[in-house]
Amino acid sequence: MGAAFATFCIWILMTVFWALIGVAVPLIIPEKIENRRLIQTMLLLTSVSCYTFWLCIFLMQLNPLIGPELEIRTAQAIVEEWQS
Repeated sequence: MGAAFATFCIWILMTVFWALIGVAVPLIIPEKIENRRLIQTMLLLTSVSCYTFWLCIFLMQLNPLIGPELEIRTAQAIVEEWQS
């Protein structure tokens, strides 16, 4: 329960962070700047790209496809040591 709640909190925190970068920050750019729309688009695309990258890495760590490769003797030694 605790690990699932912590995972959910991290996901919410990062989602809010990148949503603020992609939505709120482009809105506060002054209208005096000549390339305002370009800067807004760059901020939005950057936040979407960074969030997508972070989400992919985060999800891969939750359920890894490849586990650690141990030799049989090492695995046996771990089992013997951890049982005592």
